[in-house]
Amino acid sequence: MRSILLYCLLVLPASVFAKTVTVDSVRVWAAPDSTRVVFDTSGPIEYKLFTLDQPHRAVIDLKNSTIKKIKNQPKGIDKFLKAIRSGVRNKNDLRIVLDLKKPIRYKMFQLQPNKHYGHRLVIDVFDTEAKEKPKQIAKKKIKKESQKTVKPSENLRDVIIAIDAGHGGEDPGAIGPSGVYEKDVVLKIAKSLANVINKERGMRAVLIREGDYYVELRNRIKKARDHKADLFISIHADAFTDSTVRGSSVYVLSKKGASSEAAKWLAKKENASDLVGGVSLDSKDDLVASVLLDLSQTASLEASIDVADRILKGLRKVGRVHKRHVESAGFVVLKSPDIPSILIEAAFISNPIEEKKLLTSKHRKNLCAAILSGLKGYFKDFAPEGTLLSQRKHIIERGETISTIAQRYQISPNLIRKYNKLKGDLVYVGQTIIIPRDSGT
Repeated sequence: MRSILLYCLLVLPASVFAKTVTVDSVRVWAAPDSTRVVFDTSGPIEYKLFTLDQPHRAVIDLKNSTIKKIKNQPKGIDKFLKAIRSGVRNKNDLRIVLDLKKPIRYKMFQLQPNKHYGHRLVIDVFDTEAKEKPKQIAKKKIKKESQKTVKPSENLRDVIIAIDAGHGGEDPGAIGPSGVYEKDVVLKIAKSLANVINKERGMRAVLIREGDYYVELRNRIKKARDHKADLFISIHADAFTDSTVRGSSVYVLSKKGASSEAAKWLAKKENASDLVGGVSLDSKDDLVASVLLDLSQTASLEASIDVADRILKGLRKVGRVHKRHVESAGFVVLKSPDIPSILIEAAFISNPIEEKKLLTSKHRKNLCAAILSGLKGYFKDFAPEGTLLSQRKHIIERGETISTIAQRYQISPNLIRKYNKLKGDLVYVGQTIIIPRDSGT
């Protein structure tokens, strides 16, 4: 059965297409929830696309076009594509067929030349299913200290930190003097940071991008929200025309960027669910929604500034920082109104010295240690309620009793007993107990 899902025509003057367009190469980027196919062309191209089933195929007709040999084929891990093939149609036209593994949704568009590529025709292929279930990096089993009486509540959760490696796929980001791509370096940093975070009690990392593929900027925010992240960190490696410029930087969202984002959310508040601490905006009038969103943004920005400042202090111990204070900018990936978000420029990849350092695992390890130090300091003081990190540990010293400990922390002795499943006041020197932050009142 033949099913036409989409017919795409680029509206341009006929004179633009008078000359035969060559498809110079085909590039395929497979992501966990999508695949991007990029056709590098010698100029703008007129195209249409439709799908067929039995078997599933996507057919792309390119008017007045030719193609060189297709060298890149989908890999076995690709969820959507089996193969790409081509043939001549109507003597002057080109037909490209994507052999599919399943029915698809897709977007198709053309891109103008930039400093890395020429004209491109792009098709993004997606699953027909509504949403992909969030996938978290499996946390490694870590040998914990012996705590005979400490049995944390099953309801307590880990702090979730979303780590976004910038760029990816056909977007290489900045390119260093020796040809190193920013997208590759920051992915290595992101993976290393995720590994050290996952070794910490009460902390769990999720990677927004796990391989060499591109994720749309706002989709990065959405993925963090799907994971219910408590913090969003975007990793980049800056570039500048002056190759002598060096140093790390940490950014938060500018107030102007926050204001413009608030306007966008309020304009579509019927779809803006759970942006203000679990309160949907769809049933609120404009004034109430505006106040709630403003409070949420203010709290998120204050948290972003705090954690950014702590991380910047850690980076100073690793090497030079570009600015000695946290900077602000309107980066799209920082615009989540409900998740504290920061962007770290690990170094200037355009600087030969820093490019070389970024390629060493030792320097990346030091960067991650500095970032982790800032995270631990922040969550020690401001752990979200209901997380393992919101607990406090106390080691019993000689002469201490449950009553004296309760008085010190200004909570109920019964709450300490209940939380640690202690039947009486008997404790021993060196014993570790948990002191809950919530008084229970």
